[in-house]
Amino acid sequence: MSASARLKRTERAPSIEARLESLDWTSLASELDARGCASLSAMLTPDECSTLAGLYAAEAPFRSRVVMSRHGFGRGEYKYFAYPLPDLVARLRHGLYPGLSAIANRWNEAMRIDTRYPETHEVYLQRCHQAEQLRPTPLLLQYGEGDYNCLHQDLYGDEVFPLQVAFLLSEPERDFTGGEFVLTEQRPRMQSRAEVVPLRQGDGVIFPVHHRPVQGTRGTYRVNMRHGVSRLRSGHRHTVGIIFHDAR
Repeated sequence: MSASARLKRTERAPSIEARLESLDWTSLASELDARGCASLSAMLTPDECSTLAGLYAAEAPFRSRVVMSRHGFGRGEYKYFAYPLPDLVARLRHGLYPGLSAIANRWNEAMRIDTRYPETHEVYLQRCHQAEQLRPTPLLLQYGEGDYNCLHQDLYGDEVFPLQVAFLLSEPERDFTGGEFVLTEQRPRMQSRAEVVPLRQGDGVIFPVHHRPVQGTRGTYRVNMRHGVSRLRSGHRHTVGIIFHDAR
């Protein structure tokens, strides 16, 4: 789809709640089972993307800033939002959680993990706060030419929700080149498998935080997952990450 066609489509975009309610969770679950990730096409409008990306220059919405090179995380930087979250970020976190929690519970059952997740994010956050994980984890990432994000997992305490979502706020080939979203999967006694996920502005990707179930010849086993971003060749790239557990 051309950029102009996408723009015309998003000019009449329904509310974010209506967009979330229209998601086909059966199809998304099948895609996650098969590939370890699932795409959300044109979930955010260009205006929503620009508004979120524009927040990076401000101080008020955030609780902290991380320069990746100082910690060996790569190059680039990101900021964690403070509570209360920006309205759109809060609505995405709230609206995506129920569909994801059903998949997370099925995955944990397949991997023989006892943890189950409640139906609403409000109840789940209570569990996080009881575990002394009180700091919000949704974040806004900024990359420039030569920047990249090393393969990693977003674990912030004992309480971990096993799926997260990232939305690309910039347009590839217009705002930046390079900077592909990358997943790796490490299966027992096998070499790692890489998955490059093509995204356009406003697209999202659902992916595991740290592991997922895979059906093998001897039953279901657990595979370790990591994610990152390849080197930007030019321009600037912004992404918003929706993580559902809070941090210590």
